[in-house]
Amino acid sequence: MEEQDKKTPIENKIKTNLHPKNKNREQYDLKELVKEFPQLKNHIKPNKYGEDSIRFSDPVAIKLLNKALLSNYYGIKNWDFPDTNLCPPIPGRADYIHYMHDLLKGKEDVTCLDVGVGANCIYPILGISEYQWNFIASDINTDSIACAKEIIKSNPTLKGKVKFRLQKDENKIFKTIIKPKDKIDVSICNPPFHSSKKEALKGSMRKVRNLTGKRSKKIQLNFSGMANEQIYEGGEKQFIQNMISESVNYAENCLWFTTLVSNEKNLNRIYSSLEKIEAIEVKTINVGTANKISRIVAWTFLSKEEQKQWKKN
Repeated sequence: MEEQDKKTPIENKIKTNLHPKNKNREQYDLKELVKEFPQLKNHIKPNKYGEDSIRFSDPVAIKLLNKALLSNYYGIKNWDFPDTNLCPPIPGRADYIHYMHDLLKGKEDVTCLDVGVGANCIYPILGISEYQWNFIASDINTDSIACAKEIIKSNPTLKGKVKFRLQKDENKIFKTIIKPKDKIDVSICNPPFHSSKKEALKGSMRKVRNLTGKRSKKIQLNFSGMANEQIYEGGEKQFIQNMISESVNYAENCLWFTTLVSNEKNLNRIYSSLEKIEAIEVKTINVGTANKISRIVAWTFLSKEEQKQWKKN
């Protein structure tokens, strides 16, 4: 979940870092959200400014907040999965979808590949709710896919919009997932950030310290998350490197390949790799939530003319 902003309450009324179309640019109306999920009331306490606020370091509070946001703003009434799975920040995930809509220039009848859909199924939920996109959703975990399928099944507005595909080889990203006849407008991915559990725990401790101002020796992984959702050998840098290497094999199947990049230090290697595989166009889109800045890197192997002709044949 987004780290709490350290600005004054007045400055926090509008989250200017979020995309203009993001439904959560304004400060959360907690009274309205409590109406959606009364259980949330027990997790609301005054912050240092004396205003009611959520404990953003508490995974239970975050999950209830997200349920209330999805219900209130997106009409999603059934959203549940094991507490061991990643619980994502809704506004930040929504921003990725909005920026991809911009990248595709408002294109309709979009097919999006979500690499690592997870049990929470958040990107298909948002992409369908906002723009009626169709999704191919991949994951290496059968239980995660089962949970995601149940979410789609239990929300009428989502039915028939997602095809799930299991990645049986944990070392591959697109292989066996992208089929020869697939025409995918955009692939999206929030890659595993950490290279080990130790590194993940350090990151979680740092987040909680930033959110609460307190140090803690006993810590849960912030916002939950199974190992495969947050940890990958070589971390974010290696995962994206593998993705880039594979993408060239599917140059004619996907218009835009994209990925979130949390660590700015990885950008130079990413750009170098994209140059080596001769990506024709590369774009970097800065995104930000609260006091955290990230970016999306997008690349295509199609010329401007080929992009115009995409899916016309």
